[in-house]
Amino acid sequence: MKQTSLFLLGLLGAAAVHAQVPEDALRMSWLNQGGTARSQAIGGAMGSLGGDISATFSNPAGIGFYKTGELVLSPGFSSINNKSSFRGTDASEKKTSFNLGTSGLVFGFGNNSSKWKGGAFSIAVNRTANFNNSIYYKGENDFSSYSEQYASELSKSNIPIGQALDFNSALSLGTKMAVYSYLIDTATVGGSLQVVGLPEFVSGRMQENSVITKGGITELALAVAGNLNDKFYMGGSIGLPIVNYERNTTFTESDLTGNKNNNFDFSTLRETYTTKGIGLNAKLGMIFKPVSNVRLGLALHTPTIYGMQDTYSGSMTTQTENYPPSPGLVDVTSDIVSGSAATQFKYDLVSPWKAIVSGSYIFGELEDVTKQQGFISADVEFINYKASSYQTADPNSSDNSYYRDINKTIDDIYKGSINARLGGELKFNTIMARAGFAYYGNPYKDSELKANKMYVSGGLGYRDNGFFLDLTYVYALQKDVNFPYRLADKANTFARVAGTGANVLLTAGFKF
Repeated sequence: MKQTSLFLLGLLGAAAVHAQVPEDALRMSWLNQGGTARSQAIGGAMGSLGGDISATFSNPAGIGFYKTGELVLSPGFSSINNKSSFRGTDASEKKTSFNLGTSGLVFGFGNNSSKWKGGAFSIAVNRTANFNNSIYYKGENDFSSYSEQYASELSKSNIPIGQALDFNSALSLGTKMAVYSYLIDTATVGGSLQVVGLPEFVSGRMQENSVITKGGITELALAVAGNLNDKFYMGGSIGLPIVNYERNTTFTESDLTGNKNNNFDFSTLRETYTTKGIGLNAKLGMIFKPVSNVRLGLALHTPTIYGMQDTYSGSMTTQTENYPPSPGLVDVTSDIVSGSAATQFKYDLVSPWKAIVSGSYIFGELEDVTKQQGFISADVEFINYKASSYQTADPNSSDNSYYRDINKTIDDIYKGSINARLGGELKFNTIMARAGFAYYGNPYKDSELKANKMYVSGGLGYRDNGFFLDLTYVYALQKDVNFPYRLADKANTFARVAGTGANVLLTAGFKF
């Protein structure tokens, strides 16, 4: 199992009053393109096509193609199967969930009396992120112990261990629970008094981690667009993404030796994070038709500014066998060491900006939409993941040092990345056949961290007398990494996660 020396942070000592880590920022920005069943069937490559309510969330200029009104509803079902590898041991986990593709209303109108041939506006909702997921991995780790993160924090804080459990001490809740349960303690090593983790002295350690997440980002958006001489389309949208996220983790480290006299049997940490928030963003776009069957698109997405609130609760159970100061088995919860039932953190998050360049070619007679034979379309997207940033939202705190550290870390470990989408459609009178492919590149700078997302899709559509029905199947292949914990003084071990999944989406609508 390879290791990487990432996250050399000054974060551990600040975790008592903050809970954010770099992955939280990535989770809010490494998103695939959603949309209606038609849009997802062609890989999400809708940037220059127009005429679909999905344009509200990709290139709002596409709303300008509408001449009539439209009502759309897109329910869906998704599943994912994750296979993880951690220090040479493989494991798997599955998760299923319902989701919602782009749904809403479009109001379009035509005008042949001026150079402005028409316009439209839309109000739509879309699930821009689906956080429903489950990861499990385990493996033997003789390289590091999760107790070391807490021992390191206490040591660097210069807080005497006898004062570590004070409610007002600037230590993380994890470190306080580790002190309370005797997972860490002071010991004389090499003639000097040091803070150590008891598992560090065990020759064989098994580690296992379960991470279950749920929720998503649901964005409500309003878009407006205009049509200039049927050649140039421009539009903009305002989006209000609503965040609802929950993560439940259970990490266990245990002694593999079977020795009942080495002062450590096992320790289990259970944590629950919930995040709620709302954001604001804007999207601007244009589509140009240099000739009748070619469309070129450009869209810019501003950063999303989120106001967030996290809630944290946790518990730790540690069995230290015959360790003299300890009663053996100790249970402790975060409210015991914090003095409150749950700890809350308020902060602001700014996500990266995004640029999309797109093009499409329409086959067949163009003046009569019913006689068009199909199209091929492509999007190329750039997103700068390292541009994410945090800042405090606590009016009672002027100390932004933690967020400066984490923003520097985000800049160090992430990079800009290219995403690409390609798709097409063939029309057979009232029936349409579609296929698509999408690739989302690696957001990590470190070459050891292999991550990407690929989607292969296909679908059928039916349109007649103002009614349409689209059915799409999307097959997903994803790679990512998961860090069970981080240490500032040695390379961090991680699990490789490879997931496959499926998304079935149905879109029904009618024109009015």
